[in-house]
Amino acid sequence: MILKNNYVKLLLVVSLFIMGCNTDETQTVTNFDNLVLEDNFDVDGQIDTSIWNFDIGNGAEQGIPGWGNNELQFYTDRTENVTTENGFLLITARQEAFNGSQYTSARLQTKGKFDQRYGRFEARMRLPYGQGMWPAFWLLGDDSDGEIWPQVGEIDIMENTGDKPTEIFGTIHGPGYSGAESISKLYDLQNDRVDTGFHIYGIEWGPNYINFYIDDVLYNQLTPEDVADETDGEGQWVFNDRPFYIILNIAVGGNLPGPPNADTVFPQTMLVDYVRVYTE
Repeated sequence: MILKNNYVKLLLVVSLFIMGCNTDETQTVTNFDNLVLEDNFDVDGQIDTSIWNFDIGNGAEQGIPGWGNNELQFYTDRTENVTTENGFLLITARQEAFNGSQYTSARLQTKGKFDQRYGRFEARMRLPYGQGMWPAFWLLGDDSDGEIWPQVGEIDIMENTGDKPTEIFGTIHGPGYSGAESISKLYDLQNDRVDTGFHIYGIEWGPNYINFYIDDVLYNQLTPEDVADETDGEGQWVFNDRPFYIILNIAVGGNLPGPPNADTVFPQTMLVDYVRVYTE
């Protein structure tokens, strides 16, 4: 991560190689250094509820069974699924019968407590492993004006499927490019894994661009022009319109990873060292 003492916009030539392919060679990089949110999870057994809310259930109570993705878990606020210990947030997926589901996990979000338009959002994490694991660090647009998804927009800073421990991907969803038609890019770690070590996952987001990072590697930039190109001009860039709030979770099963199999070992835990947000 590179931080400057003031807000700078630079055009950099970045030579990055992902799966043998270059990213766009001219990328706008904005560096933010004004820390506006930080949670280091320093108090054992205590989630800071001035920052975080708990999503509870399997989505049916919210009118979106399976949380819109045919996921299999029931989210709880039990310490078995979410707690803090030794300076880490632990989100744990378990195989157990609970309220009609066969798996439990946890999802934390900051809706109504913290949201931000533009800035650097980052978290240092170690991810779970195994078929059916679907950990994510992501943002949703504020919907207090009555707009709904995907009109409010979604930025998936990091997603992983647990059977592919060297791969992460960053994605955006909006009108004309949501769900299976979202705009995404994969990053394949070289000689490293996401489940055996910690990595910093982040975005730098400014007017008309979102840069995706893992550690100090800028591996993708998305702009309104990319959305137009990917959707033949039908997609709408909605990332200048509103602030977004933060979500951390492990889903189990669902459309993307498929269900766990006989080789999946439970419990599986995502460890979060910190979450930080910077602005100009």
